[in-house]
Amino acid sequence: MSILFSPYTLSGIELKNRVVMAPMTRARALTTVPDALTVLYYRQRASAGLIISEGVPVSVQGRGYLFNPGLYTQEQVEGWKNVTSAVHEDGGKIFAQLWHVGRVSHTTLQPDGGAPVSSSNKLAANSLAYAYDQDGQPGPIQASPPRALTTEEVEALKHDFVLAARRAVEAGFDGVEIHGANGYLFEQFINPTVNNRTDRYGGSIENRIRLLLETLDAVADAIGRSKVGVRVSPFGRLFDMAPFDDEAETWVAVARALQNRRIAYVHLSDQLTIGAERMPEGFAQTFRDSYQGTLIAAGGFDRESAEAALASGELDLVAFGRPFIANPDLVERMKNDWPIALPDRSTFYGNSGEKGYVDYPFYTPAQ
Repeated sequence: MSILFSPYTLSGIELKNRVVMAPMTRARALTTVPDALTVLYYRQRASAGLIISEGVPVSVQGRGYLFNPGLYTQEQVEGWKNVTSAVHEDGGKIFAQLWHVGRVSHTTLQPDGGAPVSSSNKLAANSLAYAYDQDGQPGPIQASPPRALTTEEVEALKHDFVLAARRAVEAGFDGVEIHGANGYLFEQFINPTVNNRTDRYGGSIENRIRLLLETLDAVADAIGRSKVGVRVSPFGRLFDMAPFDDEAETWVAVARALQNRRIAYVHLSDQLTIGAERMPEGFAQTFRDSYQGTLIAAGGFDRESAEAALASGELDLVAFGRPFIANPDLVERMKNDWPIALPDRSTFYGNSGEKGYVDYPFYTPAQ
């Protein structure tokens, strides 16, 4: 009997299967407000047990890519209401991934053309934002040099996440996922090769993981612990994240802290499929030993490997990313052993209308 297609109770939320649609940046909202195509895109994929939305910036300062729908204006809230209603009408559940990119941004995206912010002023070398070039054209461009947030600004940043979480609930999301992975803001505090601070957010492991945990606590206090998940990428190397001496110890400390908080879930991002290294062999189990709550992972799964991870108890839910781009009916395709279509990489990002976004067909079996 398949475990992947069996129901699961996620922190009081009934999921119809254990397939999760992973968060994927698509950069399709011209005005940063979800539009009719956004609604259709998510409705088409509502057969997933849980959808985690694309990264949703919590503020203008948090943006690193053009055309991402945010959660910092009321107009955006109204746009997301149409998305969540569509997903719910088709029997799905959806969490909003709350996002601040930190230093992986560009001055053309920042308020008043200012510098991006981070734990320090260290540049993210060889890291591309999606912003405006010198000719005013959108495209990939080297991230700008950042400035270090002051201690007072860190407090304000946490409040941005709280406000976005409240807006997500108002918009009809079933919960939120704090994006603590893939080289973005929270990882820039966790990794001491970037974080050279001397205040309460720098130095020791306890200090470096403090911002992530305090943000989680603030959001949980605002909307309820059962509605909050978090995504992390232990040993992540994206966007100039370098190795450091107490790396394993740091991520075990994160796992233990998350275990104590009893949030909805933890979502591990293994970066092999997005151009970086895989987590060290055996570390996923090490993380699991310290965190026994609902665990999701993304990282190149197919039906067979997903079933194996669920059967072993390593995971409770399995996230699929790119397969959902070209297969809006991915759940049905896996369940029936129908062919899995391959996506067109040239249309992953950017505003090309329906092409590569909502025009992938549902599979029709031969009569």
